[in-house]
Amino acid sequence: QVQLVESGGGLVQPGGSLRLSCAASGSIFTIYPMGWYRQAPGKQRELVAAITTLDSTNYADSVKGRVTISRDNAKNTVNLHMNSLKPEDTAVYYCYLDYNGRYWGQGTQVTVSS
Repeated sequence: QVQLVESGGGLVQPGGSLRLSCAASGSIFTIYPMGWYRQAPGKQRELVAAITTLDSTNYADSVKGRVTISRDNAKNTVNLHMNSLKPEDTAVYYCYLDYNGRYWGQGTQVTVSS
């Protein structure tokens, strides 16, 4: 069993920055693909960024150039650094980990508003 706990969400003004973190615990013995999705009210959940076991990254077009995903393997943590935030980035952000299926975190709210 794997548990994922996100942190770092909150309220930020347009143009601001946030760093989200996701800590994995449980039956973790090696490195797994991880990433972040987000879901805005009334919209489908969408991929924001993903990182593979070889640290290859993938980003949604809407966040390219503004978002960086990274991982700390020693801490089993994946981070999402978000800059130049826009009101349309407002959503609940969910961390995931792929290991014999997909595990999800509980989500963290990001609100971009003046």
